[in-house]
Amino acid sequence: GARLVPQAGSRTNDVAGDGTTTATILSAAFIAEGMKIIVAGANPVQITRGIEKTVSALVRELKGLSTEVEDDEELKNIATVSSGGNTEVGELIKNAMQEVGRKGVITLEESRTAEDHLFVVEGMQFDRGYMSPYFVTDTERMVAEYENCKLLLVDKKITSARDIVGILEECIKGGHPLVLIAEDIEQEPLATLVVNKLRGNLRVAALKAPGFGDRKSQYLEDIAILTGGTVVKEELGLTLGNVGMEVLGSAAKVELSKESTTVVGDGSTQEDIEARVKQIKVLVENADADYEKEKLNERIARLSGGVAIVQVGAQTETELKEKKLRVEDALNATRAAVEEGIVIGGGCTLLKLAAKVDGIKPSLENDEQRVGADIVKRSLGYCLKLIANNAGTNGSVVMQKVVDAADPNFGFNAATGQYENLMESGIIDPTKVIRCALENSASVARIFLTSDVVVTDIPEPEPAAAAPAADMGY
Repeated sequence: GARLVPQAGSRTNDVAGDGTTTATILSAAFIAEGMKIIVAGANPVQITRGIEKTVSALVRELKGLSTEVEDDEELKNIATVSSGGNTEVGELIKNAMQEVGRKGVITLEESRTAEDHLFVVEGMQFDRGYMSPYFVTDTERMVAEYENCKLLLVDKKITSARDIVGILEECIKGGHPLVLIAEDIEQEPLATLVVNKLRGNLRVAALKAPGFGDRKSQYLEDIAILTGGTVVKEELGLTLGNVGMEVLGSAAKVELSKESTTVVGDGSTQEDIEARVKQIKVLVENADADYEKEKLNERIARLSGGVAIVQVGAQTETELKEKKLRVEDALNATRAAVEEGIVIGGGCTLLKLAAKVDGIKPSLENDEQRVGADIVKRSLGYCLKLIANNAGTNGSVVMQKVVDAADPNFGFNAATGQYENLMESGIIDPTKVIRCALENSASVARIFLTSDVVVTDIPEPEPAAAAPAADMGY
């Protein structure tokens, strides 16, 4: 029994990225109200069917209440509410979305300072740096940087310098810088590259391909599509001995540091990139494991060009962990709002939905299912009542005032204790979060209410402290 309610919260969090508290309160409300009726002798199967049908109808009604996110200020408001009223986090996420677009990729990192920072990486970035510090062109920053350069992509280990001499000579003639990306490069060919670089014959840099196994081949294919090159691999009948300049890709800029590499395409392969992104999106839909989906989304982000990195800083380790979770919630809530729109927050949307339950009752099959609808109606008021009580006001009075109001955006702002237009004052929730919380809490309530026995911990009374012995000197 104790595991069921957290399931509603975690499933809501998995899908919408936020709304764990709402899902937990609604689950508890459905169960508490349902148990009162079932203990009195009602049929639990019919009651739970009534709850499920009502929730399904309310989800359709919710779409009617939802509005699309129109401007960046609304994005900021959503992020602020989800991060516990932190306007700095709201501003940070708004700026990140402005930089990479609403569908762009935003990643979170821990900052090494107490401040929050936002960085935007243009182009494709991956965690592989140069294979030798002798490739560095800027000794102050310790990076190798080339503009308008060629890329040679090899899906195997380069064991002999003879294999690459032909391409090196072509690049020297053409005056092109060359970046070599391979599974690995042995000492002899690597030494050849370093010597040519130091003598000034050739502007060159080499690095290992990102990823491992199948993923490494996929990353190389992605880089090939971004740069318009061809991956040299034996499966395609290509070897380093029989290829020339035609397999080389072109990049507007390549920057290699000790830890990472950034490749900025020249824009000539946009159609191929879009086709590749579509192909990877299909793989995301078919992937089961979260890790697999995460890696595929990373590939989409790299190809789309532009990743925003939000660095979260704090004074202590504990504060950093807590703040990072808040920022993650805010980011997920903002993404959910972009997907399905927004509604007024503070528990007021659930109360507005409760008012629509009476219109759903006639469509239900029997009286017991209608009792299930009444359970939903009563439960939907729990969130607002709890928020109002926690703010030090009478929850029942607040509920009545919100129900009586004609304006659909009218509600109670617990932060100020005022009744106002919540949409204008920025008290908003993503529609997706409310939808998932409703669906998952109804699902948990159905399992709970139709179970004969639920295992739970009964708190044991604390044993009384032993009286001190008479001769202990007290």
